[in-house]
Amino acid sequence: MSGSKNATLPIFGAALLLRGKVRLKGVPKIGDVMTLLEILGDIWVVYEFVSTEDGTNDLLFDSTDLHLASLDYEKIKKIRSSIFLLSPLLHFFGSITMPFPGGCSIWKRPIDAHLNGLEAIGYKNIVDDENISLEWKLESWDKILNAWFWVGSTENLLIANVLRKGQTTINCVATEPHVMSLVAFLRKGWANIKIRYNHTIVIEGVDSLKWDFEFDIIGDYIESGTYIIIGALISKDFLTIKNARIEDLYMFLEKLKEAWVRIEDMWNDTLRVYRAQKINSVSIQTNIFPGFPTDLQSPFSVLMTQAQGENKIHEVLFEWRLNFLVELEKMKAKIAILNPHEALIFGKTNLKWWVTVASWDLRAGAAMIIASLIAEGETSITNVEYIYRWYEDFVMKLRKLGAVIEEI
Repeated sequence: MSGSKNATLPIFGAALLLRGKVRLKGVPKIGDVMTLLEILGDIWVVYEFVSTEDGTNDLLFDSTDLHLASLDYEKIKKIRSSIFLLSPLLHFFGSITMPFPGGCSIWKRPIDAHLNGLEAIGYKNIVDDENISLEWKLESWDKILNAWFWVGSTENLLIANVLRKGQTTINCVATEPHVMSLVAFLRKGWANIKIRYNHTIVIEGVDSLKWDFEFDIIGDYIESGTYIIIGALISKDFLTIKNARIEDLYMFLEKLKEAWVRIEDMWNDTLRVYRAQKINSVSIQTNIFPGFPTDLQSPFSVLMTQAQGENKIHEVLFEWRLNFLVELEKMKAKIAILNPHEALIFGKTNLKWWVTVASWDLRAGAAMIIASLIAEGETSITNVEYIYRWYEDFVMKLRKLGAVIEEI
């Protein structure tokens, strides 16, 4: 499995605080990563990819000469992760204006928790329907903030407060693996961060961060889960997945076992998933970590089309993320969308081929590829740019597994 996109992008923002060099090991070369690097290059960040013997990519990252020269607004509009530029650029330059980050079609996710947290530590928000405009300076006394369990706001508030004088308490933080990876990165730079059992993080501000060190980007547990679904549905006998992030996938794996998918822990974070001869119906409810990941709901939906009986999805986190199911309906899957958060899938269905379907978002694109692989014959998939934004070498990896797949 490749390095995690969700871990890499906030670490880019945190690395700006170092004002120096760092080597990031295992950075995936995917759409969102490359776009954010292009944006950072415009503000004088120097970066270079270095190939390693094991075939992964290390990134040499240098923010020594960081300069608020020319932010590319059009690129910022393409990816949501540009939100991670807010905190470090405000810290060094005192003001910033940038367009609202884009890149997400599943729902216009609010950034109120980001902005409210930044206002609470001293920055003034200049209301603008088109842009985010913040200015002023950090206040130095103790603060209590709320991240509302959002991953992005937790990460942004972490980055914003490690160099702020005083103690910062962030309540209702997200604890996803990529958030903990950001904490580990900042701690390696000598940030003073404590994590409490009740989704609370306490930060004691430091004057500066250490630089010139190496840091390993964690593997992508969502990519791992996607290939687990592929192994259960399509492998001849079994699929062995290295760097599988097994501990991060506990609830997902439990639901697979409930669906009668056979899984074997091969040790050293290697997982073997066997081709399922018969799949049992199951219900899933997405939730914050360590619950069932919302990003694996789409691939799991394809598994449900091959299960016997009635399956239920309850998507708690995002409105309209179930809309992609209309693409599975084009392939003759039997689906009832009950409301923006709930749907039923009735199986087992032999999916129709010789159709054209669309990729609605990053995860739905992977789901449609899986559906196409289990349908006999040929299927065409459009809007594949979403897939390249997340999955590194997806087509090449599938070809190595024996898939007949062509990029047009």
